[in-house]
Amino acid sequence: MKRPQNLTLLTDFYQITMANGYFEHHVHDKIVYYDMFFRKIPDDGGFAIMAGLEQVIEYLKDLSFTEEDIDFLRSKKCFSEGFLDYLAHFKFVCDVWAIPEGTPVFPKEPLITVRGPALQVQFIETMILLCVNHQSLIATKANRIARAAEGRAVMEFGSRRAQGADGAVYGARAAYIGGCAGTACTIVDRDMQIPALGTMAHSWVQLFDNEEEAFRRYAQTYPDNCTFLVDTYNVLASGVPNAIKIFNEVVVPAGFRPKGIRIDSGDIAYLSKKARLMLDEAGFPDCDIVASNSLDEYIIRDILMQGGEVDSFGVGERLITAKSDPVFGGVYKLAAVEENGQIVPRIKISENVEKITNPGYKKTWRLYERQSGKAIADVIALADEVIDDSEPYEIFHPDYTWKRKLLQDFVAKPLQEAIFIQGECVYQMPSVQEIRTYCEKSIQTLWDEILRFEHPHKYYVDLSPKLWQMKDNLLEKYSQVKVTSK
Repeated sequence: MKRPQNLTLLTDFYQITMANGYFEHHVHDKIVYYDMFFRKIPDDGGFAIMAGLEQVIEYLKDLSFTEEDIDFLRSKKCFSEGFLDYLAHFKFVCDVWAIPEGTPVFPKEPLITVRGPALQVQFIETMILLCVNHQSLIATKANRIARAAEGRAVMEFGSRRAQGADGAVYGARAAYIGGCAGTACTIVDRDMQIPALGTMAHSWVQLFDNEEEAFRRYAQTYPDNCTFLVDTYNVLASGVPNAIKIFNEVVVPAGFRPKGIRIDSGDIAYLSKKARLMLDEAGFPDCDIVASNSLDEYIIRDILMQGGEVDSFGVGERLITAKSDPVFGGVYKLAAVEENGQIVPRIKISENVEKITNPGYKKTWRLYERQSGKAIADVIALADEVIDDSEPYEIFHPDYTWKRKLLQDFVAKPLQEAIFIQGECVYQMPSVQEIRTYCEKSIQTLWDEILRFEHPHKYYVDLSPKLWQMKDNLLEKYSQVKVTSK
């Protein structure tokens, strides 16, 4: 699904002021390397899910400045005519590598790496972060909710609570990647073939003189797909009994079986158990019970722990907004520059240790146990390094270097794939259905301890010895820099 509008100027204004400065000081064509990565997993979980790459690709393919863009920038009266002429003839020429969508990912490892002229690489920061931060956040939250449902279908019901149209559309896409079975958002079905699901609202029941008539009219319209919302008045006293009555009088005589009932309020665990008994006694053990109403992974887990008889869940605002932790803190940082044909590393140092970056042009390897197929650790290495899985390999904690482990009988796979080479897209984008299947299989490579909601095992993301030494040398170098004053 492509956005219809030109989004070239959907960028922070300082990206353009810096671009103009690069141009004026003749460094706009200097080759640089940037990494997009994140520092913290939402909800203190064990892993996140990479998503949003397709929208990054669409943006980069269409990246150009219209005459209207140039006229607007000229009106700001702070950009040179030479720079504006450069933008008028702009052509994206960067190399881009990325971890595929649906891959479980961890803090500090590059999700996207971009190499190219400084002006271009800097300019695209905002949209890369916007696309990946949003969808990775929602995909991660959706997967937590889907796992809490223990194989029961989860439907994304959040369009009306999303932050704008893009939040609804791309949030539904990300939720599907993360494990949701479908969405309430119709346009997503039309444009992405993600199943749109839904039956009735309380207003349908209220519109008719009574609940029984409302159910009867609906069953006459949709006898082969009949799910009733039973909590408009009283779930157990009227909703379920009226549903059973209409199932018997309309649905079954028409040659169909009822699809389900939905409970949207009250004590879901208690009501679902009582409703299940009533449906079974009436001869409808195959009638599903759907639960909705401000659900999240913890409420769903508790409902099931308490014996709730729920077959599927509809989850809205707490999914589409990732309410419990609504920011995916991805950042985009300079890692290296090319000087005289050499790649020269750059590092950002901070008194906040978590904000110290990993320098250099890098790639990430994932190491798997050969027999079980389970992921052991990720290793961030320099781009020219190859981890030979035919030989033993020692990993070590990048901060507590005495923590070491010698790996044998493992498989090493690089995570990033080429997306653009010299501005041309070389990546065959999978369908969202293929991404969802890949995501499900990839999560199965993680140990159960990493899947815990509370206090998950921390997955190791280590540095190769060469990268660790490079970083240590730079830290030592800049620790010697002293500020002098007169």
